[in-house]
Amino acid sequence: MFPHLFHIGSIALPTYGFMAALGMVCGLSVVFYLARFRGLDPDQMWNLGGLAAFSGIVGAKLLMLLVDWRDYAADPGRIFSVATLQSGGVFSGGLVLAIVCSWWYVRREKIPFLSAADVFAPGVALGHALGRIGCLAAGCCYGRETHLPWAVTFHNQWAADFSGTPLNIPLHPTQLYEFVAEIINFGLLFWLCKRKKFEGQVIALFMIIYGIERFIFEFFRGDPGRGEVFGGLITGTQLIALGLVLTGFLIYLRRTPLRAATPAVSAGAAKSSTTAQA
Repeated sequence: MFPHLFHIGSIALPTYGFMAALGMVCGLSVVFYLARFRGLDPDQMWNLGGLAAFSGIVGAKLLMLLVDWRDYAADPGRIFSVATLQSGGVFSGGLVLAIVCSWWYVRREKIPFLSAADVFAPGVALGHALGRIGCLAAGCCYGRETHLPWAVTFHNQWAADFSGTPLNIPLHPTQLYEFVAEIINFGLLFWLCKRKKFEGQVIALFMIIYGIERFIFEFFRGDPGRGEVFGGLITGTQLIALGLVLTGFLIYLRRTPLRAATPAVSAGAAKSSTTAQA
């Protein structure tokens, strides 16, 4: 593992934070490109992306606090600890809150929700994939013990202190499982976004395949923090994953007709054009 990219005295740049930031930049760049291709306003997509990223961070941490509420209730000071602030939280909680906040924004700005969701899906998959490399470097989101040939073993005490990572024990590389899955998702969704047959086809497919993938990956996860439902039969994250699959199928069955494509013009450019004509 490689928790810090470099140190300057007592200051260190966490690999996780760097990869999360890199994932956001790369993901938004994909969104910007696809927005132009699909005839959406790039400026609005940047604003929407910023809102989605912020709400995603908040949602991930809120779900982490919710599923571990007993621990935080017993020691409220942990909520504001460095470990909690640096933690990425639970991705599915971030995804749900990002969808809700994005829906509010597109309603306010009168942006076609499914059209916007379609261009965001590949960017989210790419950003999440890069973020999982950060998880591997930090030792968080670790897997259960295994003796398979591709197991990973963490030795750095920082990982144990920061994430409670078991040291010197071979574990499932769940971070890499999800990285590979999301890279494949990104390629598929990016390809589909240029060839979709109806609005919502891309985000629906993302919800279905990621929901199934995440449901399966949960069986290999060894870290706490995703809650238990139905008497411990499944985790809270698996319940959210099933909700994503169901929502994806409903969007797919609805098959909203494609909107008429229009040249993508930024709000600033449109305003300048209007002024020039006047």
